[in-house]
Amino acid sequence: MSELSVDHLLGIKYLNKADIELIFDTADHFKEVINRPIKKVPSLRDITIANLFFENSTRTKLSFELAEKRLSADVLNFSSAQSSVKKGETLIDTVNNILSMKVDMVVMRHPNPGAGVFLSKHVKASIINAGDGAHEHPTQALLDSYSIRERLGSVRGKKVVIVGDILHSRVALSNIFALQLQGAEVMVCGPKTLIPKYIDQLGVNVETNLKTALNWCDVANMLRVQNERMEVSYFPTTREYTQQFGVNKALLDALDKDIVIMHPGPINRGVEITSDVADSNHSIILDQVQNGVAIRMAVIYLLAAKIKQ
Repeated sequence: MSELSVDHLLGIKYLNKADIELIFDTADHFKEVINRPIKKVPSLRDITIANLFFENSTRTKLSFELAEKRLSADVLNFSSAQSSVKKGETLIDTVNNILSMKVDMVVMRHPNPGAGVFLSKHVKASIINAGDGAHEHPTQALLDSYSIRERLGSVRGKKVVIVGDILHSRVALSNIFALQLQGAEVMVCGPKTLIPKYIDQLGVNVETNLKTALNWCDVANMLRVQNERMEVSYFPTTREYTQQFGVNKALLDALDKDIVIMHPGPINRGVEITSDVADSNHSIILDQVQNGVAIRMAVIYLLAAKIKQ
């Protein structure tokens, strides 16, 4: 298969296994490009991409921007903090104004779940969802799976635990879909208050004891506690959260086996994981960052190929 089955990347739930394999094969090629002395390819010289971030994000935005520039696309950056959205302009108006500048692709992060799907129905451009509320974050899940494949040889048959704030996490949902599609077993672990009620319908195991979860898994993906999404307190104190759900070196050393530690970032050092874990050889956190650029290059390249048809 040499083309994606979709015209947009709105969520992992719209992809099939062949799509994921194609994205990974393409990312392998771009990873080699990123490691050359000249890191650019002229593939998308005639494509214009608008990055619309209606919510703050440093890492995802930088990663997409770097991916676009490595492919030689023309890039427009838009952040809602300084925009007319603050003056009451609607999402459709904002985007139509940008599309009137002849933009081919829109990378969008938005606080409302489903914003990307809504947009894809109303504008003529390829949409990449860079995170919609607590719903999905497909490129993060792709780069996470790609990083697991790189370290462990394959995702199939691996046991992956996602630890922490599952309730507010778009990374968790996208990861569950992506991992299951590739034949991994998934468990979620965290305080009961941060595990959504519907989670068992997704075919994942639920564990509230971190030690049990770590003994079970091959890979632990440690999520950040999203204080900015919490109107009420879901656990007594950060210190207590860390005591129950934080990973430190002593805990890893006490396991019977080596496990891989991941984190989508930004890390609250000393809360989800300690520095000696983040910087240890268990951790593939920096690989995730590098792989993020290759995966986003692959997604943009493959979607652009469909625009050009």
